[in-house]
Amino acid sequence: MATNRYQESARLLGRAKQVLASGVSSEFRKYNHPHAIFYTHGQGSRIYDVDGNEYLDFTLSQGPLIVGHSHPAVLAAIQEYSTQGQLFAGQHLKEIELAEKLHQLIPSAELMRFCLDGSEAVQTAFRVARAKTGKPKFLRFEGHYHGWLDNVAWGISAPSIDALGSREHPQAYPWSGGLSAYSREEFMILPWNDIELVRRTVAEHCGELAAIITEPVMCNNGCIVPQPGFLEGLRELCDTYGIALIFDEVITGFRLGLGGAQQYFGVTPDLSIFAKAIASGYPISAIVGKREWMEEIETARVIHAGTMNASNATVAAALATIDVLEQDPDTYARMFRLGRKLMQGLREAADKTGQSLLVQGMGPMFNTSFTPLQQIRDYRDTLSNDKAKLNAFIAGLHDRGIRVIGRGLWYISAIHTDEEIEQAVAVATEVLKSL
Repeated sequence: MATNRYQESARLLGRAKQVLASGVSSEFRKYNHPHAIFYTHGQGSRIYDVDGNEYLDFTLSQGPLIVGHSHPAVLAAIQEYSTQGQLFAGQHLKEIELAEKLHQLIPSAELMRFCLDGSEAVQTAFRVARAKTGKPKFLRFEGHYHGWLDNVAWGISAPSIDALGSREHPQAYPWSGGLSAYSREEFMILPWNDIELVRRTVAEHCGELAAIITEPVMCNNGCIVPQPGFLEGLRELCDTYGIALIFDEVITGFRLGLGGAQQYFGVTPDLSIFAKAIASGYPISAIVGKREWMEEIETARVIHAGTMNASNATVAAALATIDVLEQDPDTYARMFRLGRKLMQGLREAADKTGQSLLVQGMGPMFNTSFTPLQQIRDYRDTLSNDKAKLNAFIAGLHDRGIRVIGRGLWYISAIHTDEEIEQAVAVATEVLKSL
C-alpha cells in the first residue's frame, strides 16, 4: 500500500513556525507522524488533512469526540442557540438544564460549577479541599495527568526508573522547565494501585492531607485498570481521615458511561472533574461534588470565577452530546463490544506476527505497548516499554490511514462500526509484520 504524503502539512508547518512557537498551540501536536499535521475537516469516524489523506480516527481529538466528528445534531444545537447570543456574562436557561442533567447522571454531582478545561477544574477542586479541611497538601500518583499547571506537572514522566526513587519515597521528576519550586511542596506522590502503601502513607501524614486525587482508570499512561479494592480503599481512607477523594474523570467521564467511572466502579468520590467528551470538543469542564464540599464555593469561602464559563455554544454542545448518547440505549454496550473486539484482534495479530504487543484497557479506551510484561499495573511498569517500536507502529498505522494517539492510546466512539474495527485490525497486522 502506498504511504500517505505530507508535503503540504510540512509547508504549512514551516509557515506556522514563523509566528507560533514550534508551529503549534499545544505541545502534544508536535509529535504527530512525521511532524505536526494540518487538517481540513472531519466527518463521523474520519478526519482529512491538507494533503488529501483520509484517516480512520481513533484519537477522536485526544478523546472529546465521543459521537464522532461534526455530528449533525451537535452542530445544529450549537448553531441554533448561538443565534441568541455567544456569551452573556450572566446566567441562561440551558446552563440550568445541563446542570440538572449532570445532577441526574453523575453520582457525586449534588452541586457543580462549569469551567473551561480540566486543568482549571482540578485546581478548583484543590482549593475547595484545602478550604474545607484546613490542610495544605494533596496526594497524587505517578504517571497520572491532572493538567499542565505547576503543582501537577511533576511525576508525569521520567527518563528511567532510577529517576523515580524508591516506591516508598518517590522522587517527583519535573515535567517542564520553569516550575515553581514551591509547587513541589504542595503534594505527596506514590506509585498507583498499591493500597497498602497508600494506607501507610496516609496514616503517617493525614494531618497534612486535604485530598487524594486519582484518575479512576490510569488512562494517560498504559490505560491501567484499578486493582480490585483499590478505589474502594481510597474511599475508606478518605472517610476515615476527613480527606477529599477527587476523581479526575476528564477522560473516563462519559466514556465508561454517562455516570462516569464512579458509576461504573460503584465508588463515589467527594469531588470530580468532567471535561473532554462532555461537549464534543467544545471548551467546557465541570467540577461536580457532594454538597458538603461544594458549599465552600456556594458560600463564597472559595472563589471560583471565569468570564468565558458556560458560554451558549459550549452548553448547547454538551446538552446535544448527552442527547445523542441517550437516544440509543445500546450505545455504551456497543462501544464496549467494539473496543474489546479491536483489542482482541490486535492481540491475535501480535500472536501471528510474533510481536510482544500488550493490549490493555476497558474497551471504549485502551492502550497498546511493546513490553515483555504480561500486565502493566503502574507507571513504573510502563518504563519497560519499547518506545522506539511503538513509534514505528504508530507511524506505520498513520501512513496507512489509521490515526492513533502517539503514546498508544486508542478511543472508540459511538459511531465506529464493525467494518472499521476489522479494517483497523487488518492494517495493524500488516504494520506488525513490517516491524
